[in-house]
Amino acid sequence: MKDPNKSTMADNYIYREDFKSYDHDNPYHDKLKDFDGFVLRDEEAEAHKGKWSEVFGNGQPLSVEIGTGYGEFMLEWCEKNPFDNFVGLDHRFKRSFHLAKKLSKITNKNFRYLRGKGERLEFTFGEGEVKNIFYFFPDPWPKNRHNKKRLFQKPFLNAAHKVLQTGGTLWVKTDHDGYFEWMLNELKDETRFAVKLQTRDLRHEFPEHFLSQFTTKFEKIFLSQGTKIKALELVKI
Repeated sequence: MKDPNKSTMADNYIYREDFKSYDHDNPYHDKLKDFDGFVLRDEEAEAHKGKWSEVFGNGQPLSVEIGTGYGEFMLEWCEKNPFDNFVGLDHRFKRSFHLAKKLSKITNKNFRYLRGKGERLEFTFGEGEVKNIFYFFPDPWPKNRHNKKRLFQKPFLNAAHKVLQTGGTLWVKTDHDGYFEWMLNELKDETRFAVKLQTRDLRHEFPEHFLSQFTTKFEKIFLSQGTKIKALELVKI
């Protein structure tokens, strides 16, 4: 039985609307100002909730990547889909700065970059505002005492379902067996998403699938080590 005195991720302050705890003194926070034409820091992006079509000046589909890492997927997507809107976000400072430098060289500014947290999804985007959510190779937090920090659990699924349009998709890839099993357990009683793809060996079982058509920096390392890529395609019903 759950101990009522113990907090859960759903109780975590970061999931509350009044969360304003982006406290830090990292020097890269100020350096990101050099790219304020397309970079939004901390809670700045939340002012655009439900109004991203105005930010981009069009009504094109909006895709969101949580955890852009070194940006391989975001860069490729934005170059191949110049008429779609894309928002990438990551909370790491130095990595965000270096990705912003790469993004600044793309002529077509069909994107915005957020230095923020994935837990703030439903406070950053409006209901039914997003077509795709990409969640690739997240930190698995493998130690049992750290499992609670994993993003993929009910509060996140609640937020993803809220911001996705009907028929919108949550795309997931991970190298980590334990985190994938965790994800499947979180989905066990989930009825709001149709599972269009569930695989423990993406490249072998579904080589022609969309998720097999690109390889991130981390993914190249995992594949070179013989690690099987686990994947999910979840469609909002």
